[in-house]
Amino acid sequence: MKINNLTLAIIPMFFIACNSDQKASSTSDSTHKTEETASKDPHNAQNSLDWAGTYTGVTPCADCEGIQTELTLNPDMTYILKTNYMGRDTHFPEDRGTFKWDSTGSKVELIGLKDGPNLFFVGENTVRLLDMEGKEVTGPLADHYVLKKIK
Repeated sequence: MKINNLTLAIIPMFFIACNSDQKASSTSDSTHKTEETASKDPHNAQNSLDWAGTYTGVTPCADCEGIQTELTLNPDMTYILKTNYMGRDTHFPEDRGTFKWDSTGSKVELIGLKDGPNLFFVGENTVRLLDMEGKEVTGPLADHYVLKKIK
């Protein structure tokens, strides 16, 4: 009879212990899901900004006065890029093509552009030309890699 009473006392403890482990696991899972959701912010440049339009600026040039740049991003995912090497060119050569957004929805890649960097970070009323590795240009000339929206 003493064995049965001991068994009856242990069984509820077993269920209580299992239940608290499930709650801890459930809490851990929900914390993980919350962190995962936070890292995948649904608001990004692609779906939250009025990014379509024309952006202009003068970017640095190693062997000229600057590169007069005009980039038009169209809602149909096409682009027009015009560049003028100031002091060397008298016209604005044009590159046309399509672009795609990166997985974060914050950068665009100009497809098929062979000469020069083809990645831009999209901000509010600006696009920032990125280096060949897709990283932001830093240093004293960093602000010269920003094109401002004109229309």
